[in-house]
Parts: sequence; C-alpha cells; structure tokens
Amino acid sequence: MQSLSNRKKVLEQKPMNFWERIYLPAIGKGLSITLRHFFKKIPTVKYPEEIRPYSKNFRGQHSLKRDEQGRERCTACGLCALSCPAEAITMTSAERTKGEEHLYREEKYASVYEINMLRCIFCGLCEEACPKEAIYLDGPHVTADYLRKDFIYGKDKLVEPKFDITKLANNQIT
Repeated sequence: MQSLSNRKKVLEQKPMNFWERIYLPAIGKGLSITLRHFFKKIPTVKYPEEIRPYSKNFRGQHSLKRDEQGRERCTACGLCALSCPAEAITMTSAERTKGEEHLYREEKYASVYEINMLRCIFCGLCEEACPKEAIYLDGPHVTADYLRKDFIYGKDKLVEPKFDITKLANNQIT
C-alpha cells in the first residue's frame, strides 16, 4: 500500500556495539533513577485524619439543586441526559398537580431522576447543558460499595436537603 504523501521513510539500523548488546548501561541508568527517587520525601496523606486539598475544578458527586424557596430546579427537559456521552442519566417526567406548587418550580418536573455512577465519567457536560442550573458536580467522592444496584443514585441521594432560613435567622440573633 502506498502512502498518500508519496514520501518514503528510510530506517537505518546501525549495528549495536558490545556494551549496547549486553544492556549493562541501560540497567545502570534505570537503577540510578530508582535510587534517586528512593530517598525522596514521600508525599503521603494519611486519609481519614488528613483531607487532601482539592483543586477548584474538582468534580465530585452530582447534586440536584433547589431554588431560594426550596423548590427543585429540575424541569425534566432531558438536556443533561442527551449531553451525557456515557448515557448514565435517565429520567421520567411528570406533570405538577395542585398542591405541589411549593415542591417544584415549573409545571413539569422529574418524577424519577437516576444517575448510574458506574457509567458516569464525570465529564461535567450535564452541568453545562442544564439551562436551569439544576445539576452540579460539587459533592464529595462517590463512596465505594459492594452491589451494583447501590451505584444507581436516585433523587433520594441527589437532591440537596431543604434549607431552612428560620434556623439561620435564629442563630444570628442569639
């Protein structure tokens, strides 16, 4: 098969000398690198006692946000699921009924919102695609578990807890 550029690459193989054939210089060079790193200070973090500082762009566990009134921001538009390259997000939308105005912002909401953490690659595209700023990757690490079904996070693990403004006001007064 001929190349598209019609250029040929000529390889020259010069014969190896005695020291190159017995590989002693290469072994010595590898051992010197190993010994140089052997006596350096180890940057170990004792994890449960010390917590390593994270960078600003760390992507942790997903969280579904609430607005100022404590209502869920997600309107089940599906843009996060469409933008996910790993297809880790699934959702089912439902219509808001009377009496649920204090729970959901819009008429449509996600009745089921699940993220398969085994498939998620933490790329952040769901966060960028959301027009309502409902999903963020600002949580802690995804914890280890033994069963596959425990890695499918539903709304019970994803929705942030309601913020009670009265507790904040009471703490500032006293």
